[in-house]
Amino acid sequence: MELLNPSPPPQQVGGHFAGFITPVSSYFSLENFDQRALMAVAPPPRRREIVEISGASSYGDDDKVYVVVVNSIDMTVALLHWTFRQFRNREICLVHVYQPSSTIPTLLGKLPANQANQESLSVYREEERQRNSKLLSNYLGICNRSKVKASTLTIEAALVHKGIVELITGHGIKTLVMESMRDNFAKVKKSHAAKNAPPFCDIWFVSKGKHLWTREATENAVNLMPIMIRSSKASLTDAASSFTTGRCRDGIIRQDEIQVALSASGSVSRNTLNFNNVATTSGYTPIEISGSSGVDSDAEEEMLCKKLIEATTEAEKAKDEAFAELLERRRLESVTAETMNKVKRFEAAYTDEVQLRNQIEDVLSSIRQEKEKLLVQKEEVSDELQRTMRNVAVLSRCVQEAHARQVEASRELRLIQASLATLRIEKKKIQRQRDGVVRRVDQWKSRGLVGPSNYDEFCLLTDSEELTEISLSDLETATCNFSESFKIGQGQYGCVYKGELLDRSVAIKKLYPFKIRGRLEFQHEVHVLSKLEHPHLVSLIGACPEALSLVYEYLPNGSIQDHLFGKTGKKLLPWKSRTRIAAEIASSLLYLHSSKPEKIVHCNVKPQNIMLDSEFNCKVGDYGIWRLVPEDTARCPSFGRSAEPKSALPYKDPEMQTSGHVTTKSDIYSFGVMLLQLVTGKPPVGLVSEVRRAVLCGRMVSILDHSAGEWPTYIARRLVELGLHCCEMNSRDRPELTPALVRELERLPLAEDRPIPSFFLCPIRQEIMHDPHVAADGFTYEGEAMRGWLKNGRDTSPMTNLKLRHLHLTPNHALQLAIRDWMCQS
Repeated sequence: MELLNPSPPPQQVGGHFAGFITPVSSYFSLENFDQRALMAVAPPPRRREIVEISGASSYGDDDKVYVVVVNSIDMTVALLHWTFRQFRNREICLVHVYQPSSTIPTLLGKLPANQANQESLSVYREEERQRNSKLLSNYLGICNRSKVKASTLTIEAALVHKGIVELITGHGIKTLVMESMRDNFAKVKKSHAAKNAPPFCDIWFVSKGKHLWTREATENAVNLMPIMIRSSKASLTDAASSFTTGRCRDGIIRQDEIQVALSASGSVSRNTLNFNNVATTSGYTPIEISGSSGVDSDAEEEMLCKKLIEATTEAEKAKDEAFAELLERRRLESVTAETMNKVKRFEAAYTDEVQLRNQIEDVLSSIRQEKEKLLVQKEEVSDELQRTMRNVAVLSRCVQEAHARQVEASRELRLIQASLATLRIEKKKIQRQRDGVVRRVDQWKSRGLVGPSNYDEFCLLTDSEELTEISLSDLETATCNFSESFKIGQGQYGCVYKGELLDRSVAIKKLYPFKIRGRLEFQHEVHVLSKLEHPHLVSLIGACPEALSLVYEYLPNGSIQDHLFGKTGKKLLPWKSRTRIAAEIASSLLYLHSSKPEKIVHCNVKPQNIMLDSEFNCKVGDYGIWRLVPEDTARCPSFGRSAEPKSALPYKDPEMQTSGHVTTKSDIYSFGVMLLQLVTGKPPVGLVSEVRRAVLCGRMVSILDHSAGEWPTYIARRLVELGLHCCEMNSRDRPELTPALVRELERLPLAEDRPIPSFFLCPIRQEIMHDPHVAADGFTYEGEAMRGWLKNGRDTSPMTNLKLRHLHLTPNHALQLAIRDWMCQS
């Protein structure tokens, strides 16, 4: 295989036109002279052309059949078998027109061949030629197996049909067999080969192993062609030989040498060697060489020079285009290399990004797992917290219930202790009475005496040992001879001193002698008082008959008077403490009024005589002193008014002041005034009338003592109602002190912590009813509130706003008992 590359354009060598520098070997080839039809003088073609002859002469034989083979194996095999049958015993020449691909594959896709790298293009072209060579080898193998002598002929052309025409012309092919892509007879006759092939060639058109049509050669063209070709071959061979032997200096053909060489070959005529009729594969203009001499030699030489100049110009232009193409190719190669580098960088960046993304996904996955673990832990902690809160709530309720039970048990314990103390006192009293009666009976029997005076004497002799008798000197020592600096109070019956006796602080009350009975009566009453034991009574420690003095326990927190009216350094009492103190006073008075064998009337109940111990528990003092006053003096109405300070008169029963008759109802009146003072914190003078007017006008809240805190309305109303009830002018209208009333007062502070049943509340006042009454509309109201409603001229129901059928009120005793039971259970 021979590869003919385009030669560089001619260059100028000094002067205007020093001549062509094209090598003669590029223009004239003795082997190809007859094939190229006088291309020796023409410039080389600008496109690449391959001419490969294997196993055949350079010029076609008459008996040889040329078969055009293609890349399709099926079509070519069918064509060869048809040729074997049609042209038996004739030599076959396999003709293949190699059409270079216009594009080559690269990493970036297919690129035009003119823009590809020269090295890459050469490699790809070599691969194409190897494929074509292998294909022809296979076709030769088919011929050899069919025992047909065969050779190959390969050319390179841009267009296959034009390459076939050039091959027929260049090789003088007389018989040509080719595969037709058209199966229509009319279309075959219009094909390029049928119309443009030289007339001396028979062309057989076959399709799919069937003969379609034969374009036959003309007789004149067949006879003339061999003679013309042979004479031209001999003449040009001699001319080329003369050029190549000694007449070519440095491989360059000169103008004069061309003229001499052409003149020497007299057998070549002008008409025979007309280069315009020669088919070339380049765009160069053929040079006409005339065989005449003499007159026309100058003109022909001038024409030849012009054509050579034109060829040189075109060669320069081709050179510039080739150089520009080379630069463009190098630029594209640089861009391609840069692009490849970018692609590599992008691939590396993509790889890094993928790795980073995988790392981020791993981190996110671990974070999600950690988050899920935290959520699970959060749920567990939340569940544990809820369980703990429920347990805390249960424990809180248990603690509250236990505390309530403890308070209830403490209260019950105090009641039991008080009851036990009372029982012990009663037991001792009964024992003493029994022993005294036995002794008196024995004495009466021995002496024969009968009389009550002896009974009293014997009682004093037998029981006086239980009470501590204190001498006058001890009292004087304890009080510095009853110094005024030791005096802590003064009352209707004597003065009170503070002293130290029996290793403890005591309160010594020295009675006025002129207001006390005789010494024997004093001892008897002291004996009676010493037997009184109650948790809310001031304990009597001893007595001094010589000085007519009584020794009591000392209470450090003073009296209620000091706390109600804000004595300096004294703590104000809250409403719960005041309610408790009221219950404790009622309990102590109930104990005195229930004393046996005869009732004991205090007859001097007032805040100054209500003392408070270190825990602010109430203790009633100055009880029983009334028994030491002679009866005629006590019954005198002017005794109380003259002996009692003016501040104590409001606590006195009006009936007792007028009649001088002392009963337990006198203490109840004083207790009622104290209840009103505990609620209002006001002085006793005119207090009963003021409170009564406020209640009637519905302004009870305005008279409450707010220094005690926010009073519960129903508790304040209950205390006020009980106080007013105790302060009735007529003693028969006053209530009796009963255990049920004392329990109600004791449970009042606890009622605040319990929910109040709605039917216990008055619809008008929204407070617990103490005197419930049923109206005509069927609803129960507080009696006082409903009467006030009707007195204001209203005759409609407070609940339904409908007119009442009548204005009568009926007491609801069942509801009243239920309310009292609920209050007592608080």
